[in-house]
Amino acid sequence: MRYRLATVSAAALLCLAGTAGLAEAAPASPSAPSSPSAMVFTIARADGAATGATVVRAAVLSCGYTAEGTHPTPRAACDALNATGGDLGRLLANPNTARPCPRQYDPVTITADGVWRGGRIAWKHVFPNACEMSTTLNGNPLFAF
Repeated sequence: MRYRLATVSAAALLCLAGTAGLAEAAPASPSAPSSPSAMVFTIARADGAATGATVVRAAVLSCGYTAEGTHPTPRAACDALNATGGDLGRLLANPNTARPCPRQYDPVTITADGVWRGGRIAWKHVFPNACEMSTTLNGNPLFAF
C-alpha cells in the first residue's frame, strides 16, 4: 500500500510538474477568481538515503464550483488554499508557540504542486520533525490528511 501510494503520488506530481522543478516558494499570479484549481499535496519523511524522502501521505484537491478530491475535508482545504492568495508561505505565518517540540532531527517535507486560479504553483517546505510541522501549520486543514 505504501509503495502504491508513493508511486501514484509520484506519477501525479510528474504529470503536474512537467519540466519545472519544485521551488521553495513560487506564488501564482491569479488570473480570475473563478478559474479552477487542482493541486497535489504530499507529506514525505526522510528515507535514510542521502538522495531524498519517501512520500508517506498524499492528497489531491480540486477547487472550482465544488470542492473535490482525495483530501478528507476538501471544502475546508479549498478555503484554506484560497486564504493564502496563492502564496503557500503564508501557511507558516501563525505557529502555535505555546506547544513545545523536541529538538530531534527527523525531517518532514511538505509539497504543493499544481494550478491555483489559473496560475502555476510549485512549493516545498522542510520541517525539522513532525511536531514542528504540526505546530507551525497550527491546525490549518490544507495538510491535515
